[in-house]
Amino acid sequence: MTPAIARSFAVVAIIAYLADLLAQTRDHLSNGAERPFGDDFINYWSGAYLAWHGRVNEIYDFQAFHIFEQSVIGAPIQGYHYSYPPVLLLLTAPLAMLPYVPALFVWLGASWYAFYRALRLAMPEGGALLFALASPAVLVNALGGQNGAWTAALLGGGLGLIERRPLLAGSLLGVLIYKPQLGLLIPIALLAGRQWRTLVAAGVVAGGLLALSGLCYGLDIWADYLRNLGLLRQAILEDGTGVWHRFVSVFVAARRLGAPVEIAYLIQIVSGALACAAVAWVWWGRAPAGVKNAALVLCTCLATPYLQDYDLVFGALVVAWLWQTCGSDVSAKTLLICSSLLLVLPLAASALAHPTGLALGPLFILPLFLVALRMSMDSRVPELRWSASA
Repeated sequence: MTPAIARSFAVVAIIAYLADLLAQTRDHLSNGAERPFGDDFINYWSGAYLAWHGRVNEIYDFQAFHIFEQSVIGAPIQGYHYSYPPVLLLLTAPLAMLPYVPALFVWLGASWYAFYRALRLAMPEGGALLFALASPAVLVNALGGQNGAWTAALLGGGLGLIERRPLLAGSLLGVLIYKPQLGLLIPIALLAGRQWRTLVAAGVVAGGLLALSGLCYGLDIWADYLRNLGLLRQAILEDGTGVWHRFVSVFVAARRLGAPVEIAYLIQIVSGALACAAVAWVWWGRAPAGVKNAALVLCTCLATPYLQDYDLVFGALVVAWLWQTCGSDVSAKTLLICSSLLLVLPLAASALAHPTGLALGPLFILPLFLVALRMSMDSRVPELRWSASA
């Protein structure tokens, strides 16, 4: 992506987002077709508000939660729900102190800035600001009012600081307990990489958040969450009516090819096992830190069954890490093509899923994963600046 194209896309993305927000004010704070202002952000703000005001029993009650959200929007909306563990209620508590609309802009603005700062760690030669604005996943994440930029910031900051500030790095990675499906392989990577201080810090922070959520909200809320988890897994992941078009995981790819649930899980388990082995192998070796980080994130994409297009904000970090270290057997052209596939996936996933009925996400992820593996085997890693790709 040339700087001119990146700037043009950034401008178009901002205009598109503002136009989308405006369309969500046709009927109070909705688009008149049951989509709320800020989309999924209604879940984060409502959960934080209810928890702050001592109404945690309503958060995992589908009907009560829906009634409250409609009272916030002032119009009928679809069946939005709170699908995150109670630790997220702790992390989002400040949202409850703001009215809904300002809270949305604080949420998106703060998460984008945190992502940008993480991207700066991965791009010390410069160019992070434009890349952070022009990454397609950032637009998809904003349109959905989602948490993809927060996840990318925690992954990018945590992995980028391991060598310099291992305890802070572990603390950031530990916060990912709010989205455990994207932290599956972190312990394996840290163990294989002998990053003991980071591993301990991550465990302490994750455990502390779990314990604190139980102290603040009681253990019953965890029982409610786990009960809902099974229902949502069946409705969203296994059946997927109306939502599969946004998924980019191996599991959903198998389901959309017609595989029964049991076979799809078996395929996902095999993919996850191979990804786990790849992470352990790469992190045990002497590959550059950027290659290790990229391999971990790409393997996570292949290991988790629950992965959506807005989660791919961290794809920009993967690309930045790999462009810093390009092995002699991986040409710049190959890396550019494979990187472009990952970056464009958030825009392409849904667009391709609707007409084809397929989930093609793994086909966009796999090429860069293979490139990362090849780079991890190359002991000669001359620096290749990001600016050289422009």
